[in-house]
Amino acid sequence: MTGKFFVEVDCQQKNHYKERICGDVFLTHKVKEENRIIIVLSDGMGHGIKASVLGTLTATMALNFTKEHKAPERTAEIIMKTLPECSERKMNYSTFTIFDIELDGKTTILEYDNPECIIIRDRKTLEPEVKNISFNSCNGGNKTLRVTSFQPRKGDRIIFSSDGIPQSGLGTPQFPFGWGNDNLTRYVIDVIKQFPQISAKQLSGRILNMAYRHDGFQSKDDTSCGVIYYREPRTLLICTGPPFEQEDDPKLAEVVNTFQGKKIIMGATTGDIIARELHLQIQDGFVFDDPELPPISKIEGVDLYTEGILTLNKVEKILKAYNQTYNLNKGPADEVVKLILESDEIQIFVGTRINIAHQDPNLPVELEIRRTVVNRIANILEEKFLKKIKIKYI
Repeated sequence: MTGKFFVEVDCQQKNHYKERICGDVFLTHKVKEENRIIIVLSDGMGHGIKASVLGTLTATMALNFTKEHKAPERTAEIIMKTLPECSERKMNYSTFTIFDIELDGKTTILEYDNPECIIIRDRKTLEPEVKNISFNSCNGGNKTLRVTSFQPRKGDRIIFSSDGIPQSGLGTPQFPFGWGNDNLTRYVIDVIKQFPQISAKQLSGRILNMAYRHDGFQSKDDTSCGVIYYREPRTLLICTGPPFEQEDDPKLAEVVNTFQGKKIIMGATTGDIIARELHLQIQDGFVFDDPELPPISKIEGVDLYTEGILTLNKVEKILKAYNQTYNLNKGPADEVVKLILESDEIQIFVGTRINIAHQDPNLPVELEIRRTVVNRIANILEEKFLKKIKIKYI
C-alpha cells in the first residue's frame, strides 16, 4: 500500500471436471520489511494429484526465489531442473507467472508458458516493453521467459490466468480455437465499462464463470483466473474493549465519530461507552443467527455492533478456515468477516481494561484475553489476506 493506491489481489479457480484436486496453484506473500507483495500462479502438467504436486513445487520455489531477489533466468532454470519427472510423459513440466510488486514503485512480471497477462489502463490495454530471456531446460533445450516491468497507476488492473481460461470453449462452434486472449480482453474491457469500480474478486469470478460456461459447465482443464487491482483503499475501524482509563472514553468515542469508513463495535461495554458519549440509541437484537453467539444489536452510525471476546474468537476461526469455497452465514462473526474482507486498511482500537468475567477459570480455555486474539487476527489478515493493519491500544 502507498499513498497512491492499495493493491487488491484475488484468484478464482475450478478443477478439471473429473478431479477433486486442482493442478493450478496460487500463492501470495507479503514481504513486510521490504514493502513488497509476491504473487505466483503455477500450472502443473495434466490435472489431478500429479499436476498439483508439480504446481505446488513450482509455486513454492518461485515465491521463495523471488523473495530472495534471484535473477529471473536462474529462478526458471532451477525450477525446471528440480521438478520430478512425470512417469507417463517423461517430462517435468510446469508453467508459472510471478508478480513482484514493490508497493512504493514498479511491478515486475515473469511469465513462463502461461497465457500472457492483460494489463488494463483507462479501459484500454497497456503493453509495456517485454524482455525475452533464454535459459536452459532440464533436457538441454532453450526456453524463453518473458519479463515485463511497469509503473502502475491508480485504476490499473492486471488479468492473469492458466490456459484453462483462453482455451475454454475449444472445439465448440462458437470458439473452435478456444476463447482466446483477444476475446478475453474485449470481455474484460466491456465489464469494466459497465462496472468501473468492480473488485478484483468480482472480476476474476465473472471471467472464471464465463470460461466455465464456454466449457458447458464442465471444465476441460484446471482453470484459474486472477486479478490485481490498484485502487483507492477501503477503510474499516474496529473498536473492541473499554479504555484502560475511564477518562479516555471520550477519546474513543471521538475516534468512532470522526472515522471515514465502515465501523464495527465489538463488546457490550464498548458499545455502551460509544452510545453514552455520542448520545446515541442502542437497539438490542433478538435474532440468534448463530447459536454460539449473542445476537447482533444496532447503534446509529455504526455498521455493525456485536458481542466482544466470543465473537472475536469465532472471527479468528473463520479467517483461518476461509477459502474461496467457504460459505459465510448471517451470524455476528460471519458479518464481521464480510466487512473485513471488503476492506483494505483496518484500524483496530483495543481497550485494555480487564474484564473480570474473562479471567474465570471455569470459562473455556480458548477464551483468551482480547489483545492476544486481536494480534492473531491481525497476523492472519496481513499474511493470508494482504490487508494493512494498524492496532492501537487505549
